Amino acid sequence: MNDTHKLVNDLSDQVSRLVKDELRLAKLELTAKGKRAGLGAGLAGAAGVVAFLGGATLVAALVLLLALVMPAWLAAAIVAVLLFVAAALLGLVGKKKVQQASPAVPAETMASVRADLDAVKEGARR
Repeated sequence: MNDTHKLVNDLSDQVSRLVKDELRLAKLELTAKGKRAGLGAGLAGAAGVVAFLGGATLVAALVLLLALVMPAWLAAAIVAVLLFVAAALLGLVGKKKVQQASPAVPAETMASVRADLDAVKEGARR
């Protein structure tokens, strides 16, 4: 009877320690995903700034440089297209970073907890 009591106490202590470790792991995993989402959102914001610059100013210096060898309207159109392409690329990279951070659940930790529970159940059956 005493051995059973000790085994139950040991099991209780181990499960408690295991739960605390899994919660710590979940917190670390969610922190990492949050950082990736923040980076992606920042890149998407940068894409918006670049697109605004493309629409608003058309980078006058480059337009003027190209206007030396072609009509000014064509020079302005070329610069605008280049800026919009840059904005699109930044937006795609930002979107990819945000997608890498989702879903915002600690999937690895949940899988580890399931494996731990399965091991405890298997041990209890013996």
